[in-house]
Amino acid sequence: MKINKIGVLTSGGDSPGMNAAIRAVVRTCAYHNIECIGIYRGFQGMIEGDFKEMGPRSVNNIVNKGGTVLKSARSKDFMHYEGRKKAFENLQKVGVNALVIIGGDGSFTGAEIFNKEFGFPIMGIPGTIDNDIYGTSHTLGYDTALNTVVECIDKIRDTASSHNRLFFVEVMGRDAGHIALNAGIGAGAEEILIPEEDLGLDRLIESLERSKKNGKTSSIVVVSEGDKTTGKNVFELKEYVEANLPEYDVRVSVLGHMQRGGSPSCFDRVLASRMGVKAVESLLEGKSNYMVGLLNDKMELTPLEQAIKGSCEIDKELLRVSDITSI
Repeated sequence: MKINKIGVLTSGGDSPGMNAAIRAVVRTCAYHNIECIGIYRGFQGMIEGDFKEMGPRSVNNIVNKGGTVLKSARSKDFMHYEGRKKAFENLQKVGVNALVIIGGDGSFTGAEIFNKEFGFPIMGIPGTIDNDIYGTSHTLGYDTALNTVVECIDKIRDTASSHNRLFFVEVMGRDAGHIALNAGIGAGAEEILIPEEDLGLDRLIESLERSKKNGKTSSIVVVSEGDKTTGKNVFELKEYVEANLPEYDVRVSVLGHMQRGGSPSCFDRVLASRMGVKAVESLLEGKSNYMVGLLNDKMELTPLEQAIKGSCEIDKELLRVSDITSI
């Protein structure tokens, strides 16, 4: 089947770089004389027919913007066959015969089901700050989120050292500790708690006691939101440390959604541009049901199923680096 009209959507949580990817998809379509349709609000917009034709000038001045101009939404309707069938019919009505989906593993799971049911050509671009998708060394928004977190921790350190305080800084990463580990090393954290490694409360207390003995008057502990050391949440961890180390003045800072926002870094803008071009050109070459990823600084394709199911390992060497440099 000849592809002559490609739809692009963003789905799931937003991440910096999504707009740069949309821009690259739209302009690559224009370059190859292919029409491009923007689909608003992800899969939900596909079900409701919320479409808009997009050309090179409709994506002016968005490469530097965070979030997504196409908006994003989580769609319960798309989880049911009736919703997916309606989406397929809407695409057929406007002549869209291939899709570029920018999102995370949940979005890719929906895309893969849609592909199997209707034989619809799909290409995925990984957009999530958590960097937890197999088949790429970097997901869109991860680098920007890291820089945002490091900048925040640098500011927190100023007040921590001024008041001899211990700060627990909670960062995003429900199932993956990539942000916590890399930002923790980059910001010089004394300890880093991540879901992949159960540090345990005893070792944390020992580490903090050692820091005190070594002459550290303030400490920063970076906590990934998915870490189980904390019990239910980081505030329980604060209470535990206060009970066991009363000499510490403990504070908690939850960075929350500020990590998702902001203008994308140069790295994310370039990555998004490369991924957008690769996604469109791969579809035009007849490929489908793949995710575009960065591997050894080259754009590579990974089957969607593998991208969803493959595990994204934490870098053990970085754990060692963290232990050594936090002494």
